[in-house]
Amino acid sequence: MATGGVLAASVALWQRVFENMERAQGYTHPIQFGNLSMLMGVLCLAGVGWAAAQPRYRSVWLVILLAGALGGVLGSLLSGSRGGWVGLPLVLWVFYRGYGRHLGMRLKVALLALLLAGAATVYAAPHLGVQSRVNEAVSDVHQYISGESRSTSVGARFEMWRGAIMLIAEKPLTGWGSQGYAEAMHALGENGVIDPYAAQFEHAHNEFIDAQAKRGLAGIVVLLALYLIPMRLFYQGFEAPIGQRAVAVAGVLLPVTYMDFGLTQAFLTHNSGIMMYAFLLAVLWGSYRHQQPLRVIQ
Repeated sequence: MATGGVLAASVALWQRVFENMERAQGYTHPIQFGNLSMLMGVLCLAGVGWAAAQPRYRSVWLVILLAGALGGVLGSLLSGSRGGWVGLPLVLWVFYRGYGRHLGMRLKVALLALLLAGAATVYAAPHLGVQSRVNEAVSDVHQYISGESRSTSVGARFEMWRGAIMLIAEKPLTGWGSQGYAEAMHALGENGVIDPYAAQFEHAHNEFIDAQAKRGLAGIVVLLALYLIPMRLFYQGFEAPIGQRAVAVAGVLLPVTYMDFGLTQAFLTHNSGIMMYAFLLAVLWGSYRHQQPLRVIQ
């Protein structure tokens, strides 16, 4: 994860500085690149607790993981993928549940001050583009509410969600299927029910709405199970020794970040989203179980 975070930042910096790209995208899409970069950075932070408890090379591991965390976050910022930033308060809550309760009050205050100062610096730094992306989102919402434009980045999502919710109301149990969804949304656009621009996309840019619109009640239940069951299983390790707890925190953060990403993007419709979730879930669960003491079956 540290290697991935550092390399993601390197690619992002190259594309923004030397290739003059408006948004870093790696070799995929800016949203996928930025969110997966953020995921790697967050998982590096989860490993800091493990690194701090190592009897050997503690400083080396801390530097490596903190570099990976910084790189992952920087890659996300340079991609301008705002959806990955929306759920950061929930990510911070997971860190608090995993580590914060065991820290002294002075350290908690210092970390909070450092976090706020970092957020303010990131927002104020013009080259990162965070301020412009936030202002653009606010403008998009204003234009949508006023009726000035419904085809902006945020406005189109609102229209897609509105159209998909209409389709869910018609077939809440069975859903429309992928082809049926695309045809029904196209019809809504042609009839002026939603903005034609929003009707051309193959998914609703929201994992949860998209799952129910296409696959009905079973679709949303399975999707929630895919996220909530691992969260519940890993959460049991939040009182474990620091090494196992670090893996447990990472295991909870994986579905939490994906739920965050899924609010503004159907993340599991992309190969990169599916592969990262499936493989990381297997690796983290294997690591977590490996650290548990063996139980003798009587």
